[in-house]
Amino acid sequence: MKKKAIESLSVQTKVVLPHDTNTLNTLFGGSLLAWMDEIASISAHRHCGRVVVTASINNVSFDRPISSGEIVTLEAKVSRAFSSSMEVFVDVYVENSNGTREKCNEAIFVFVAIDQNRNPINIPALIPESMEEKERFDSALRRKQLSLVLAGRMSPEDAVELKAALFPKL
Repeated sequence: MKKKAIESLSVQTKVVLPHDTNTLNTLFGGSLLAWMDEIASISAHRHCGRVVVTASINNVSFDRPISSGEIVTLEAKVSRAFSSSMEVFVDVYVENSNGTREKCNEAIFVFVAIDQNRNPINIPALIPESMEEKERFDSALRRKQLSLVLAGRMSPEDAVELKAALFPKL
């Protein structure tokens, strides 16, 4: 069974309160990571309907500090499903007191679906529909291949998609 990417969309909105901030009165990076991990896990669960565990965080960018009192919206969606793992993009938007909303952070998480014995299990394939979903779907395979090559679990010669992206004329 295949599922559409939009079916995994999860959205959460929070206000940055003083207990979430550091001495500069901006959101702790660790708090934002926890919020992102939580919404990403909900998205992964929505895709496969099983218990999921965080396997890795492949990318986190903190492009703009988030100040106390600002409203933060996190949007997570599965970008690609493999046999038992799935990649989830989290986009973070901030809304300030004048109502302006802008993207300020993003992260890429990898989750694995597990059974009652904590063993990986097969999950549904993903159907990307929008242009952004298709771009993220395609780039997810390159990120997975890079991760496997760096971990020594895949030969660089076998990373066909990654090689094509890095060396298009070869």
